[in-house]
Amino acid sequence: MKRTSNCVGARPIGLVGAVLLAAVAMGAAPRLAAAETDASFRMPDYSNKDAVPAPRSRAEVEKLLAPAAGAAGGDAADEKPLHVVLVAGDKDHGVGEHDYPAWQNVWQRLLPKAPRTTVDTAWDFPSAEQIDAADVLVFYQRGRWNDDRAAAIDPFLARGGGCVYVHWAVDGQGGQEEFAKRIGLASLGGSIKYRHGPVHVDFSPGKDHPIARNFDTVDLVDEAYWQLTGDPSQLNLLGTGEEDGEPQPLFWTVQRGRGRVFVSIPGHYMWSFDDPAFRLLLLRGIAWAGHRSVDRFNDLVWLDARVE
Repeated sequence: MKRTSNCVGARPIGLVGAVLLAAVAMGAAPRLAAAETDASFRMPDYSNKDAVPAPRSRAEVEKLLAPAAGAAGGDAADEKPLHVVLVAGDKDHGVGEHDYPAWQNVWQRLLPKAPRTTVDTAWDFPSAEQIDAADVLVFYQRGRWNDDRAAAIDPFLARGGGCVYVHWAVDGQGGQEEFAKRIGLASLGGSIKYRHGPVHVDFSPGKDHPIARNFDTVDLVDEAYWQLTGDPSQLNLLGTGEEDGEPQPLFWTVQRGRGRVFVSIPGHYMWSFDDPAFRLLLLRGIAWAGHRSVDRFNDLVWLDARVE
């Protein structure tokens, strides 16, 4: 696929953080020292292809995190452990874009900050042993679908496992028709349409779904895909963006027997993973796919996020 085209976390930021904020304010791609990268929950590099989006206000994030009306503390499902496998692959775009290895490095440390959560990592595709042990598989890499993957994923979904696919993980590389039967919509490389830049997401289709709770609309700077393979009418649509004069699916879920699938088309730019709104959607998607409360990861939304 071709390419086109300050913030304060929950902790004191220190000297390195101050340098990072200055770089972001000037629109530069921030780069952290190796030691800080290992300790931080923020992505180490941002792209210079588009302007870095403004940080969220604390009030906006708190509104998104507000509990459901009438919710009475604690969810029994959250007493259960959750084991997640994060699947990455070779980086295939420029600085701060499609940086699957950086995401895996950061999120394998981020997710276990939530109680009773363990994480394993895989490259390109998980092993049979990892799939057997997993509650949720999260794919952020260039996707692929073939008979071997079907033989692994179909039984996993049948037993109630959850799959999460982020951005180009929806690519089928020739197997898109069969892939779409599992995840709703899938792509074939350059046959789709795409656009980088401001993305206005309308969550009115998913207003009653727990993943989209408290979301009305949200503005991202990312990449939209549309004209994918599959039947959009079969999706449990959460959020759309207007492209070619029509609302196009950007976030959705599908149910496959007992199994659950959550898909996010956004996820091109690494700053999206530091955006507390996008991070909340993805964390909720992981929890929901694992048959857990979507509030399981709420405390993680703030860690080194881009909040002012």
